[in-house]
Amino acid sequence: MSGEPGTGPGVGDRLPTEAPAGIPADALHRLRETGPGGAPLFTSDLSVNEFLLVEEAGFTPLGLVMGSSIYQIGLQTRRWSRSIELDKLTQAMYTARELAMTRMEEEADLLGADGVVGVRLDVNYYEWGKSTAEFIAIGTAVRAKDGSSWRNAEGKPFTSDLSGQDFWTLLQAGYAPLGLVLGTCVYHVAHRSLGSTLATTGRATELPNFTQALYDARERAMTRMEDEAQRLQAEGVVGVQLVEKSHMWGSHTIEFLAIGTGVRSLRPDHVVPPPVPVVSMDR
Repeated sequence: MSGEPGTGPGVGDRLPTEAPAGIPADALHRLRETGPGGAPLFTSDLSVNEFLLVEEAGFTPLGLVMGSSIYQIGLQTRRWSRSIELDKLTQAMYTARELAMTRMEEEADLLGADGVVGVRLDVNYYEWGKSTAEFIAIGTAVRAKDGSSWRNAEGKPFTSDLSGQDFWTLLQAGYAPLGLVLGTCVYHVAHRSLGSTLATTGRATELPNFTQALYDARERAMTRMEDEAQRLQAEGVVGVQLVEKSHMWGSHTIEFLAIGTGVRSLRPDHVVPPPVPVVSMDR
């Protein structure tokens, strides 16, 4: 991955005069101010410590990049008597995030970035519709100081939700981030029958139908995340989070989101930096 000349779009050139589809003209103006040929100014949501460690890792912050998609998620008929995945809702949640991520990557492309660090994926709901949500992806675009290319197997800038500290540690140990990978599953957990409820009232016992439903939903999300990592030719996924939210559907319909950073090895000899002891002066 390293050692190849940087050839990403925008490297050494001025930004286009017209914004690509999906990117507002104001965003293009903002990127032009900080991109190739613009003023030597960058913006970043990294903390001071994260910013300095990204610099120490050999990368220059170029600017804050983001993507947004306001999506009509809709509804899906549920079978109340059984636990089942709601595939239409699963696809809607996945597609909306992908649109936001793609637009963030396009902004990074316009800056000639090698990657985006500290990526955050958020979902916001507004008053104009209960089933309408805005999906936002935001992070800091960076470029390798030595001119080498760090793009992934798909030719896109790498993306990572790792902190600046974890990003520095990952590179120091001989690994490279490839991309933010995710898997999602929207699952309807069936209500228990009245008889089952009465039979278990006051007893400490496993509820097997609930157990199996949640187990199945998490496994589907995890498997889809791993499938994305394999498409990027990743050797592993670090910083995995399993997030569960009901969003606007109610307590019996839950989205299970698995998300992490796909990584690959840069060299065979992985040296982990020794920890530095910190003595607190607080009493």
